[in-house]
Amino acid sequence: MTKAISPRSRKVRILATLGPASSTPEMIETLFHAGADAFRINMSHGDQVSKVPVFEAIRALEKKLGRPSTILADLQGPKLRVGRFADGKVVLRTGHEFILDRDKTPGDETRVELPHREIFEAAHTDARLLLDDGKLVLRVVSASADRMTTVVEVGGPLSNSKGLNVPDMVLPLAALTEKDRSDLSFAVEMNADWIALSFVQRPEDLMEARRLIGGKAALLAKIEKPSAIARLEEIMEQCDGVMVARGDLGVELPPQSVPPLQKRIVETARRMGRPVIVATQMLESMIESPSPTRAEVSDVATAVYDGADAIMLSAESAAGKWPIESVAMMNSIADAVERDPGHGDRVHFTVTKPDPTTADALAEAAKNIAKTVSASAIVCFTSSGSTVRRIARERPLVPIMGLTPKIETARRLGLLWGTHAVHTRDVESFEEMVAKAKRMVLRHHLAAAGDRVIICAGVPFKTPGSTNVLHVVTIVGDELKTYRGPEGG
Repeated sequence: MTKAISPRSRKVRILATLGPASSTPEMIETLFHAGADAFRINMSHGDQVSKVPVFEAIRALEKKLGRPSTILADLQGPKLRVGRFADGKVVLRTGHEFILDRDKTPGDETRVELPHREIFEAAHTDARLLLDDGKLVLRVVSASADRMTTVVEVGGPLSNSKGLNVPDMVLPLAALTEKDRSDLSFAVEMNADWIALSFVQRPEDLMEARRLIGGKAALLAKIEKPSAIARLEEIMEQCDGVMVARGDLGVELPPQSVPPLQKRIVETARRMGRPVIVATQMLESMIESPSPTRAEVSDVATAVYDGADAIMLSAESAAGKWPIESVAMMNSIADAVERDPGHGDRVHFTVTKPDPTTADALAEAAKNIAKTVSASAIVCFTSSGSTVRRIARERPLVPIMGLTPKIETARRLGLLWGTHAVHTRDVESFEEMVAKAKRMVLRHHLAAAGDRVIICAGVPFKTPGSTNVLHVVTIVGDELKTYRGPEGG
């Protein structure tokens, strides 16, 4: 029998990006023990061949620890860039005219190629163009099908192939580039659990990705474009989860606009029952320093108080000097916040009204009953994971154990708030359900003799979407001793 790994004491999940500083099997295991619950593989860097050992190392760790692992593959998305300069670099002067055109001739201080036909089609007078992560700002004066005249509002040095952001335009770009399609196919083949789609602008952007995934992974929308905010609920209807990608969002919007938008996205996702990740620059100084700034600590704490399902490390764990310390610090911040007596009240500032369904009614009841009778855990038997998501949306004060016969479901649940997923055989009867729930909470140290546990399930068993049972049981001292089957039985 594999020894069960105890669940995390905290409920918010930690998503760690893997990269040059953290891709070996030894480092991945160390990051897990430091607090990482799930791992992000960024498809923007490196080739697919280099990613294979990373996928394999995560799954090998899953087998070693006997605990489902969660992998999020993050697609690059369409990258907008200017062309090249004759001298490799120029300086744009504030107040001067600058031309963007379709001419491939290397540029100078007066013009450069812009190899994106869609921008010329969408351009309009007074639209802003942000270059090099917003360091330079151009304002459109006039535009045609192959030429755009701008005035430099904020000048500075500009070099070859720097990135371009267009916050005032909705571009008729395909949501998936050829690279994205190839990377998506590869990630699905490698059994990634979540696929993250970058630069989502509208709900239609998610449809092709959903079709290509074919139900083999969950789909996550990265909210990093101002145009996505206007159709936020429609976008969330088309995906399984969202990420507040504050990096590009903070380039295309004034910095002061990002915090209220972050709260709005988190609140909307929670209300709609979609797991939400807060990401980018959370402990940015720890790329170089072994300790964060006090402002960064406060930033992480705010996301935890807001009730985000997961908080993410990017370059801190992927390429920084202190990947282990970054994960450990995020873990300790989250743990401290959740020990705050006021944390539960703050998390419930967001009102999550149940839909008029039996499953939603039971999810809300499970949270309330757990609080009323001081239960130690909520155990949910699930096939697709939908009931666990409904319960997690309610942010109960006790851990949620998701028991599922599908390893794919168990892995996807790794991004859900307060959820400890277990891959196990399904049950055949009500009596077996009760006995198994008791055994599992004891084995995974979620309850002890004398504790009450809430059980949610669907009858008839093995029928997805049939959740209709809520049962309260009390653990007695010899429950685990009566168990004679193999692990997962």
